[in-house]
Amino acid sequence: MKARHKRWGLIVAGLAALGLGVALVLSAFQKNLVFFFTPSQVAAGEAPQNRSFRIGGLVELGSIERQADGITVSFLVTDNAQRLRVNYRGSLPDLFKEGKGVVAQGKLTADQLFVADEVLAKHDENYMPPEAAYALKQAGAPALAGAVK
Repeated sequence: MKARHKRWGLIVAGLAALGLGVALVLSAFQKNLVFFFTPSQVAAGEAPQNRSFRIGGLVELGSIERQADGITVSFLVTDNAQRLRVNYRGSLPDLFKEGKGVVAQGKLTADQLFVADEVLAKHDENYMPPEAAYALKQAGAPALAGAVK
């Protein structure tokens, strides 16, 4: 084999290895990518059915229901235009309250029930999760004190 052929073989092998590496990185990135949707977008059918995503908004007043087992909680997330029922099994953050901003990550079932595997709440009195503030802004809700702009 001539030196020229060896050089071209190394270049082709290097490009193939680089392409495989890029494909693996993009595949891992795609699996970990989590999109955010508002309750209005979920109601409009824009959210995926079999994939994890985040929703955000306010916990509707009077909507928190605790099951008899003590660890399963159901509540409504609203953007003041639409609302979505969320079921969550686990301990909620200490600052989780009705009327406050929340972001939940999970999957949507066929009957439009959002089953969350993670619930995030605000961390102080003047903070609103950016995703929740965005959801309220998109729904035309009045400006909230302390919302991230």
